[in-house]
Amino acid sequence: MLSIILLRHGKTQGNLENRYNGRTDDPLCAEGIAQAELEAHYPEISLVYASPMRRAQQTASIFFPNARIETVEDLREMDFGDFEGRTAADMEHDEAYRAWVAGGCVDVCPNGEGIPGFARRAAAAFSGCVADAIARGESRIGVAVHGGVIMAVMTAFSGSDEPYNAWYVQNCGGYEITIDETLWNTKQRFAASVLFGEQGEDDYSLSNNVE
Repeated sequence: MLSIILLRHGKTQGNLENRYNGRTDDPLCAEGIAQAELEAHYPEISLVYASPMRRAQQTASIFFPNARIETVEDLREMDFGDFEGRTAADMEHDEAYRAWVAGGCVDVCPNGEGIPGFARRAAAAFSGCVADAIARGESRIGVAVHGGVIMAVMTAFSGSDEPYNAWYVQNCGGYEITIDETLWNTKQRFAASVLFGEQGEDDYSLSNNVE
């Protein structure tokens, strides 16, 4: 069996300001560092796969203090294109943004990504991490990423019919996943998953606190 701590990064200034920050490389803010330091840590874990973004790398270092961090480029958050770095209030009269929201925030952002393509990219990257961990003989690892990546992974591999938005978690939250290698090799499905931390709002697709 392989146990995985699938963890969302701590808070950033972009989170506090409700900005669409995907490719923006925000570090943790002071509140985010303090929150992460107060949470349960995993000193027994020696290997963590992480997004290249600073907020994920910092969170990995805090939660997994004795781990080697393997950076995986495709675990980065969704690119919001022309909406990047802006808030919903900033774009109240932006016709492209209004059309995107009216479509459920699923379609491709102008000059960015959309959920279907992003989700495929993130799920493939996670699958690669699992394959690598199994090949190394690991029994317990961490994966430090973003809210969107967690939703993509849980949608792809949980075996549940829950919609994408239902898997959203707050900063420093996530899922503890159990993988049976035999099941994974035949169906790529989790054997079990347990939420930790706070779950997010059901209307994530209309939220702009997304990085």
